[in-house]
Amino acid sequence: MTANATSNTQPWTGAWPSAPGRCVVVGEVAQAHDGSLGMAHAFIDAIANSGADAVKFQTHIAAAESTAAEPWRVKFTRQDETRFDYWQRMEFTEAQWHGLRKHAHDRRLLFLSSPFSLEALELLERVGVAAWKVASGELSNVPMLERMVASRRPLILSSGMSPWAELDAAARRVQEAKLDLTILQCTSAYPVPPEKLGLNLLAEIKSRYGCKTGLSDHSGAIYAGLAAAALGADLIEVHVTLSREAFGPDVLVSLTTAELGQLATGVRFIRGALAHPVDKDALAEELAPMRELFTKSIFTSADLPAGTRLQGTHLCLRKPGIGLPPGRLPRILGRKLLRPLAAGTLIAEEDLE
Repeated sequence: MTANATSNTQPWTGAWPSAPGRCVVVGEVAQAHDGSLGMAHAFIDAIANSGADAVKFQTHIAAAESTAAEPWRVKFTRQDETRFDYWQRMEFTEAQWHGLRKHAHDRRLLFLSSPFSLEALELLERVGVAAWKVASGELSNVPMLERMVASRRPLILSSGMSPWAELDAAARRVQEAKLDLTILQCTSAYPVPPEKLGLNLLAEIKSRYGCKTGLSDHSGAIYAGLAAAALGADLIEVHVTLSREAFGPDVLVSLTTAELGQLATGVRFIRGALAHPVDKDALAEELAPMRELFTKSIFTSADLPAGTRLQGTHLCLRKPGIGLPPGRLPRILGRKLLRPLAAGTLIAEEDLE
């Protein structure tokens, strides 16, 4: 069994986790399947095998969201004349979406997909998603947001292109409905450089809205996600590719499935550490046997007769640390021995006048 969201004894429900302290790792497929249903299913298996918690797609219905005039962000394809043609080629039927969700649940992955039109939202309502993920460009889409709120599912808002005022308005709608809310810091750059990640905004989002926070990362490396986990993120979302040589607009900002596995393992390691604060004195007491092995004690460095007034040349510091510690050395210099000691003998307080 992989170390994903359900590697425990709890029954699998596919419901959004509500337990505090969790950090959900989401593998974002987006359009990396390039319109191939078989490839979409292959991504589900790869993401499950990596140990991530959730798989996320995007649901596009070209006629409902685009026009022939929509410009390309990156003109990467030779087979699609327009962006509209590309979105159309990315479409799956409702039955195919049901199959993808079932496959994700069979692999014990939470199933997510961002809708880009009301029609796509209605389709996903019928299919079933664990939560609504609102893409950056849809945050101001009030009719869509209101429909999501009305469904009573948890919401995840991506803040990639939004100023605070726009984010305030969206968050207010969700929080007035008393729904589970996660707001992701995101920078809509592909790739995003370290100085634009905005990791400082995780704390500001939590303070401003009192909700769960996370990072939607376009850096193409695991470092930002690990840093976000250390800063207390509740969700980390990264694009995923099966190969650095794959086709598509997001390969440059994606993690390979092997890197996704490293991220998932690292996140759980970090969050496990953060969940167990340590008392320094209690830990030192627990490690007392180890301390004896690695610290030193005061020993004689030569054969010394009784009555010897100890000088520095008479003594040395050696392992193990089971006798008088080095810090006691200044306090025993000048004192007399009560009995003769052979070289290499551990000095004890009862040996001294």
